Amino acid sequence: MGYSDLIEKGASKQELKEFFAGGGQTAITIRIPANLRDAFKEEAELRGMNFSAFLRMCMIQELSKRG
Repeated sequence: MGYSDLIEKGASKQELKEFFAGGGQTAITIRIPANLRDAFKEEAELRGMNFSAFLRMCMIQELSKRG
């Protein structure tokens, strides 16, 4: 079952979050302005997180809004 299947069946926000948190890890490369990266990294540190954890959290929150 994929993301679109979950959306179609009307999955709850919690079900979506569990779906996103599961699965294996994969490496990605993204190109963003250095100022954006630096600001995001600072914000992550202020929240006691690293860049990757903060980015995952933001992605999960954004995608689970659609549920």
